[in-house]
Amino acid sequence: MTSPHSSHRLVDLPTGALQVGDGRTLFRVWSPDADAVELHIVSPLDSLVRLEKNEDGYHEALVDAPAGTRYKFRLSADREFPDPASRFQPEGVHGPSEVVSHARSWSDDEWKGIALRDYVFYELHVGTFTPEGTFESIIPHLRTLKDLGVTAIELMPVAQFPGARNWGYDGVFAYAAQNTYGGPEGLAKLVDACHREGLAVVLDVVYNHLGPEGNYLGAFAPYFTDRYKTPWGDALNFDGAGSDHVRRFFIENALYWVTELHIDALRLDAVHAIADQSAYPFLHQLSDEVHQRAKELGRQIHLIAESDLNDPKLIRPAGMGGFDLDSQWSDDFHHALRGVLTDERSGYYEDFGALDQLATAMTDAYVFANIYSGHRGRHHGAPAGDLDGSKFLAYSQNHDQVGNRMHGDRLTTQLSFEELKLAAATVILSRYLPMLFMGEEYGETN
Repeated sequence: MTSPHSSHRLVDLPTGALQVGDGRTLFRVWSPDADAVELHIVSPLDSLVRLEKNEDGYHEALVDAPAGTRYKFRLSADREFPDPASRFQPEGVHGPSEVVSHARSWSDDEWKGIALRDYVFYELHVGTFTPEGTFESIIPHLRTLKDLGVTAIELMPVAQFPGARNWGYDGVFAYAAQNTYGGPEGLAKLVDACHREGLAVVLDVVYNHLGPEGNYLGAFAPYFTDRYKTPWGDALNFDGAGSDHVRRFFIENALYWVTELHIDALRLDAVHAIADQSAYPFLHQLSDEVHQRAKELGRQIHLIAESDLNDPKLIRPAGMGGFDLDSQWSDDFHHALRGVLTDERSGYYEDFGALDQLATAMTDAYVFANIYSGHRGRHHGAPAGDLDGSKFLAYSQNHDQVGNRMHGDRLTTQLSFEELKLAAATVILSRYLPMLFMGEEYGETN
């Protein structure tokens, strides 16, 4: 797809191991500063294949390698790493990558997605939602969630991370569904089952940083920049030299999830930490290309941002100078609700606690819309009250507002049953899209 902001696409194909039929696989990796890159096939037979380098710094070769072949890329005699665009890491972040078949049995050919205004979100963490902690172990619970009134499950990040269980926000292989959760085949089975039940699937993706362990992107190419810093280390290079290819890597990642794994919506983690001063920002380009892919697929696919900037530009139409993302988490709604229901006033809660702030959050989404924030020591935000309610998600709890607390305590441990009902009613009856955090429906205390 050609973007209206560019005359051509720099990359005709995604990177990684791309099956082309008859047991043959095209291996492609971007490493512009490497004179030579070798494909090391680890199994079933140990062999080396030198890749051919093109003018854009991509090394590639078409090789007899059926699904199940395990491999690494060798940059020098003592530097060998998994594929940055690996679709499966069966032995974890340090092990070889595995060629994955694109041919899957789907039963959702008639599934076209659901309108965003009809989303009722249920955020869950695959590793702790069931004792087994796998994609497939969620399937028996889907009917219960549907009967509850949920229309979309939102999976916390599943991109391959170190270890067997993890919060998910330090993933290092953006394309590889976590091996201990069931890998891409397990995720595909879960998505297919959700669609059979009429449930959409939202996937949380992290495009603002990668985790530290197993993060080999920088060994291949200038994926990171030291011109900006994030709370988690170096920022991804979305506007410096070589950034066209970095953008392509992550945009193709989004297209991979929605095309090959049939994901219905992507939740974009902490977009305020995506450092990008370009005239055509990465988020705008991402929005353009994902929405174009949705048209090509004939499906409704949505992009939902997390941001603490209170900047409606993210969700305004492109014709109004916006990025045309579909919706955004509304932290001001959460903070205002919690400020009324509890006496917590530490951190960002110091700005909240008044009932009229909750009223503002109910009508205008942002409480801080170019007004002074004592917590920040400056004016913050811009007005967004003219936007439709479907442009925002409302919640009384989520993974951040539980998991990032010192004791991981939920509202269940702080409020009475009557107050919990009030919190739930405020969320469900607001004009925004409601979201529950797993276990909230029955008063989970873990």
